Amino acid sequence: MRILLVEDDRDLGPVLALGLRNEAYAVDLATTCAEAEELLCCNDFDVACLDLGLPDGDGMDLVRRLGTDPALRRPRRLLVLTARDAVDDRVAGLDAGADDYLVKPFSFQELAARLRALSRRADVSGALIDVGDLRLDAAAHRAWRGGRELRLTPREFSMLRYFMHHPGRTVTAEDLLEHVWDANADPFTASVRVILSRLRRKLGEPGLLETVTGVGYRLVASP
Repeated sequence: MRILLVEDDRDLGPVLALGLRNEAYAVDLATTCAEAEELLCCNDFDVACLDLGLPDGDGMDLVRRLGTDPALRRPRRLLVLTARDAVDDRVAGLDAGADDYLVKPFSFQELAARLRALSRRADVSGALIDVGDLRLDAAAHRAWRGGRELRLTPREFSMLRYFMHHPGRTVTAEDLLEHVWDANADPFTASVRVILSRLRRKLGEPGLLETVTGVGYRLVASP
């Protein structure tokens, strides 16, 4: 899952981004409305976490524009992060188009739980995902094949989760870079092939990840 984190606090932003990456999310960090808009013009995000008090504008205006400005790609879910804790502020944020509202200060564990909840709403699935003899627990960050637990790195886990959300569909390398990596990924590296190779090895035999020549890759579930 790819997340846009808009947070102008120079200490808090990088800490949250690192924590979310450790939870197997791809995270792009913006510190201003302008930076956020630049990312939203050319990237598809699963969730945007938006601070409201930004140095070059009010994040609430950006929330409203995401529903009307055709130049901006609206993330599937919006989570507002702010110190504004009045009921009227929360109501205004939700009415403007936010899906959830988290008041600062908050614990990282609560942020992670809310993101999992938003992900379930976006993907119309629960924390547990079953495809053939594969099972993945998105909340606990654990995965199994045929009852055998898989020891996956965060990136391998994120890649498997993406394939399991799209079983049988041909997934391109660009799809994986878009949803499993963030803006720092180099599209000309062999990162996708390296992680895919490691994931295939850990999944074991018979192989579940097919190469579709000239197109991409496909998860074919075993019975």
